[in-house]
Amino acid sequence: MKRRQTAERRDGASQSRTAWHAVLRSWVLHHQLSATDSLHRLLGNPVSSLMTWFVIGIALAMPVGMFVALENVRSVSADWDSPAQVSLFLRPEITLEAAQLLEQSLLQRPDVGATRLITRQAALEEFQQLSGFGDVLANLDDNPLPNLVVVSPPDGGLDGAAAEAMLAGLQALPEVENAILDMEWVQRLNSLMQLSRRLVVSLGALLSLGVLLVIGNTIRLAIENRRQEIVIVKLVGGSDPFVRRPFLYTGIWYGFGGALASWLIIAVTLGWLRGPLSSLAVLYQSEFRLQGLGMEGGLALLLLGGSLGLLGSWLAVARHLRAIEPD
Repeated sequence: MKRRQTAERRDGASQSRTAWHAVLRSWVLHHQLSATDSLHRLLGNPVSSLMTWFVIGIALAMPVGMFVALENVRSVSADWDSPAQVSLFLRPEITLEAAQLLEQSLLQRPDVGATRLITRQAALEEFQQLSGFGDVLANLDDNPLPNLVVVSPPDGGLDGAAAEAMLAGLQALPEVENAILDMEWVQRLNSLMQLSRRLVVSLGALLSLGVLLVIGNTIRLAIENRRQEIVIVKLVGGSDPFVRRPFLYTGIWYGFGGALASWLIIAVTLGWLRGPLSSLAVLYQSEFRLQGLGMEGGLALLLLGGSLGLLGSWLAVARHLRAIEPD
């Protein structure tokens, strides 16, 4: 008796395991069928699908292209992020000996890492070489340039507030006529790039919302076109997830196709601009090369497009599928 009960338990466990594996196999199979069927439906209407893909691609290409442009600007300006230096233009009456004493005293300040004295004569000679007006400057009766002390912060540099405090302190010295923070323009560029990044994020959010609306409306039309099919599936016992799954994959394919179209648009645009920019870089003796999305950026774009497609289709299906019920 006990042996028969044990055998029955084994048979029941085997049947349970078989049923569980069958359910999992059926679930995976339906996912595969839904994915392939939805892709075949899109490819069966190539004109309509291409139009939708390129609409999504253009919407994604605008913020992504701006982000790529900002990354190229950041790569160019990366070499400019050296520690800020302050140029101290001394008063005309300050002699060379007084300038040397000032240089030595500046080294005692905790916010000063190094100093460099550029004499009036050295500054004039450098200006003659760089300006191309050597003959004209050689005929001047008096050297109009003052002595200059270049002050560098300690290793590691200073933050914005500390640099401004150092500038104010050096400007207040009686020997100094004017103090200029040499990296102010770089700080302005960084601030402008931060503003640009926020504008890109804002534009990307708005256009992503537009992509969601495009995909959602496309899925809504697909649901209406297959209304009778959905009613029949529900009549024979099809669950909502079973009915929802093909439309979700349709949204994902729309997102992937739009991301590929966006990648193509950005690649063509960068290829069109790469030649003139390379020629301009050569004129400025720069090794700058225009960079594109790359493999990681392209995969991130595909992931973004697929996610937007899934979310847009999910919102559309959740809203419109409930309204379709058998009479």
